[in-house]
Amino acid sequence: MGLRDFPQYLMETLKGWSSLYKYAVVFIFLTAVSKGSACEAPSSPECFRRKANESVYMCEWSMNTTESDVTFDLNFNKTKIRNIKQTWSQVNEEQLIQYRPVHIWVEARTGNSSCTSPYRSVVLRDTVKYAAPRNIFMSWLKNNLSLRWSAEEEHPALAEIQFQRNDNPSESWEKRITNTTSNNLEYNATVENLLKDSAYKVQIRHRSTHARNPLWSGWSDVTVPAELEQKPEVTMATILLNGTRKVMLTWKPMPHAAAASGVNYSLTDTQSSHGCHCQKNRYPIITPQNTHTTYVSFSAVNISVIAKNAAGYSPRAIVQVPAELAADLKICDKTLLNETLNRTTCLELYELQDGDSMPKNVITLTGRKKKKAKQIRRKIKDYVRYLYFEHRCDDGKPQTVKMCIFYEKEGVPLREPQDLISFSETHTSVNLSWKAIPLVDQQGFLTHYGLCSVKISSQNVLKECVNISASLMKYRLENLAPGMKYNISLVGVTRVGKGPEATVTINTLPEKPVNVWWSLGLLFLFFLMTTMCTCIFKRIKIKILPPVPTPVIPDFIPYQPESQCDLPQESLERKEEVHELTLHQLHPEGKSVPEDAEETDVLTGEWDNGTDEDVENKRGDSRMSGGSSDQSLDPSSTDDALRSSREGEMMDLEQLDNKIAMLIYRNGLVFDVKTDSP
Repeated sequence: MGLRDFPQYLMETLKGWSSLYKYAVVFIFLTAVSKGSACEAPSSPECFRRKANESVYMCEWSMNTTESDVTFDLNFNKTKIRNIKQTWSQVNEEQLIQYRPVHIWVEARTGNSSCTSPYRSVVLRDTVKYAAPRNIFMSWLKNNLSLRWSAEEEHPALAEIQFQRNDNPSESWEKRITNTTSNNLEYNATVENLLKDSAYKVQIRHRSTHARNPLWSGWSDVTVPAELEQKPEVTMATILLNGTRKVMLTWKPMPHAAAASGVNYSLTDTQSSHGCHCQKNRYPIITPQNTHTTYVSFSAVNISVIAKNAAGYSPRAIVQVPAELAADLKICDKTLLNETLNRTTCLELYELQDGDSMPKNVITLTGRKKKKAKQIRRKIKDYVRYLYFEHRCDDGKPQTVKMCIFYEKEGVPLREPQDLISFSETHTSVNLSWKAIPLVDQQGFLTHYGLCSVKISSQNVLKECVNISASLMKYRLENLAPGMKYNISLVGVTRVGKGPEATVTINTLPEKPVNVWWSLGLLFLFFLMTTMCTCIFKRIKIKILPPVPTPVIPDFIPYQPESQCDLPQESLERKEEVHELTLHQLHPEGKSVPEDAEETDVLTGEWDNGTDEDVENKRGDSRMSGGSSDQSLDPSSTDDALRSSREGEMMDLEQLDNKIAMLIYRNGLVFDVKTDSP
């Protein structure tokens, strides 16, 4: 090759190299320009579509600057979009080359300086970048965390999930990449083997699985609280206020892990969420507090409390506020069912079954919709007991002005009194007990029970009946015949008539003659015990208080003959006998007494019978025999001798300071009286 051919060769070589080194030359040029500028170069831009079927491209870049007057120029090969104020820009697909690679870069200008980002070559049609996950919902299924967020396209996406426990920020992030499922509205992803009683910090991003050049979306940060496993522990306090009730509810806060992202409480009730009764509000009350106060009427109401966090709901806690029934609940005398109601009045009826104050089928009538009220009135059933309430709205609070028991139409009871039994039968009576007829079978207000008894006998079929109060469940039937068999029947009675009968057969006890013998035996035992007690008492009395002996004085009957001629000669000649009485004088010890003086007075004779009557008789006989005797035997002389002897003895006793013994003769008794000297 000659010199003349060298320039041509050089030109051909440079022409071939231009396609290879064009990008390198441009890069070196831009780098030199950026180095010579005073600003910091922005990042290389990313241009993409949010979805595969969109016609608008989004270009994003970043730049660290504090300047406020920075402007950007976005370059697509030879296409330039100028004076962009933010770090992103939207470009319609008509302005771009979509199906072959294009070079894109950003030029930043601030004041008199400028800088350029590195360029990037991409095929715009193949590049798809989803937006960061939005509307993220989470829930626990055992120890698996289920995540849901809004879907970007119909087909599934690839998700990257990072998480760490909320109470341990120093813990490293754990990463999971998983395919999502799509239902055209949401992406669903599951993270397995977590602890449902712990809170987690979670980051999520996703990208398309169908685009040729998919880009990861931005991260979405969420806090996943622990599962609400327990229902709120609610306590209730009620205050009666002039026809209304103030209900104050309080519940314990949820555990810290379950409240990591906040907890709200949803309250609903079967009367009204708030405001007056019968003015229903379909929306529940949401509050972050753990207390709530509401006003309810006297009818029954259920209040439910549910805790809610980002991971789901707790079980429902139901507080039952039973109806505040009056003590003297009466039958309705008048109702407003057939009258037009105003806006501040409403009626409430519910079926009352077996005293249940928490109804299932509630009928509410208001004056707001008259046509609907007529339809509701048709729902009131015949033969069904209702609890009737009239409520009014007073200062925004429900107030009950009337309550009573109501039947649209009454009938006879469908069933008999339940479980009629008899017990404690005697000769003339029996006890009966039973259970009330169920309210659903009464079909009316019971006025009383009818109790009848019939003696089972071919000769006597007389039925005796008595009315019993409807409030009684026990009764004692009396005036029955002993040893007889009876049929007892019990029936419930309403204002319409009687219902079916409940029957029982009884046998009264027969009379037993053994009772008479028992009575006689007890009477005999009584007299026996009385006699024994009397004898024992007398013996005790004799031992404690011995009796004083009573002198025995025989009866004296003087003998008086009819005439002296009739007397025998021996009796006329019988002389009076005088017994000798010798008195002994006792001398005190220590004094000498002559031996011949020891016996001065001695009783030498014996009394015949010891009676004065005999002496008198003898004296009479002596008088009758002649009247003359010896002077020494004269009774008067004897008395004088005794008197003088006694006077001498008394004188001796006064002179002697010693014990004196005296013998006293009277009525045939001799008493030995001893006295001590003073």
